Amino acid sequence: MSGGGEGGISGCGEDDMSGDEAEAHTKPGPLAHLRVLDLSRVLAGPWASQLLADLGATVFKIEKPGDGDDTRRWGPPFLKDASAADTNESAYYLCANRGKRSVAIDIATPEGSALVRRLAATCDVFLENFKVGGLAKYGLDYPAIRAVKPDVVYCSITGFGQTGPYAPRAGYDFMIQGMGGLMSLTGDPGGEPMKVGVAFADIFTGMYASVGILAALAHRDRTGEGQYIDLALLDVQAAVLANQATNWLVGGVVPKRLGNAHPNIVPYQVFETRDGHVIVAVGNDAQFARFCAAAGCEALAGDAKFATNAARVCHREELVALLKPILAGRDSADWIGALDAAGVPCGPINDVAQVFANEQIRHRGMAVRMEHPAGSVDLVGNPLQFSGTPVAYERAPPLLGADTNQTLLDIGVDADAIAALRESGTIGG
Repeated sequence: MSGGGEGGISGCGEDDMSGDEAEAHTKPGPLAHLRVLDLSRVLAGPWASQLLADLGATVFKIEKPGDGDDTRRWGPPFLKDASAADTNESAYYLCANRGKRSVAIDIATPEGSALVRRLAATCDVFLENFKVGGLAKYGLDYPAIRAVKPDVVYCSITGFGQTGPYAPRAGYDFMIQGMGGLMSLTGDPGGEPMKVGVAFADIFTGMYASVGILAALAHRDRTGEGQYIDLALLDVQAAVLANQATNWLVGGVVPKRLGNAHPNIVPYQVFETRDGHVIVAVGNDAQFARFCAAAGCEALAGDAKFATNAARVCHREELVALLKPILAGRDSADWIGALDAAGVPCGPINDVAQVFANEQIRHRGMAVRMEHPAGSVDLVGNPLQFSGTPVAYERAPPLLGADTNQTLLDIGVDADAIAALRESGTIGG
């Protein structure tokens, strides 16, 4: 969405807040004491640094002059027409770069890499997603940064990690979803393997990166010791197979694609209704009994083949075949109302527009409007709801190099030196 459209985006103004809420909004974020130097690009690393920025950290996004993060050009859609190159930013870039300062430095030059080391000496965290060994030639690897900041927390994100036979390979979310088993579990049993509709491995890696960074900072605060974090997309994808991985490790049976069904719970899937589809998510035997009562098929709840979840899993196909014509006999809204009243989890399948029109999503503030050089931009909000230090949406995703001058001035580079660096092409913005 771009600013000014009919999105129904609403915020909580100061006049609408209680005294405690207004005071909370004036407090610095819980990570306001931290400075993060971010050399990552695309999604996994930027997702991690955006989360840290949302929580109050000062994040310096180092980008190549003239080009910047690849995702700035990953569109359409763009915030402005592609002819407006000065403020042209893709929706993809906008999704992961809120709250940051863009500093355009060419790290391939000796002067540029020296500037980054100088800035790193003032930061708590160094985040990067270059290929294994890729930053060593610029003097920006962990030993070099540790030399200028001994207690730094340095996090490297790669496709396959810093060690092992695959370490030199490049890794991308799509191929990691395939190699890491997720696609073998996703899609119709009779169809081809499917990737998830968002960059699942990248986003989870970003979340693991932020958790790992915060854990390492907690250790540093207790001991004074920094450390290196080696994070791989493939490792993360294997980890978040969760119960499916454990089903294999414990049961010895390779999980297969079940479409929208659940491997361990029945009925827990999509059903066709008279006018569309609904999700029925029965999580225990009591819910199944209530479902049967609401659906007018009480006898099924008393049948030994269906009375317990373990029995229902064993007789999945027979039970689903019995339930399909029952669900198909009423409209989706009728089922959702009846099952909700009975305390049985049930819901619609919304498209993205319907998600952001949903009254609960609107109430929770999951779309936020931010001022931007292009006018304004609507972004997805942060789901963390703090009582004392709520997320403050103060810095829209930056234009390329927008903060270069001020950042260099703040670390002691004088105006004449900045002008000379710009003239040489070492910096941009």
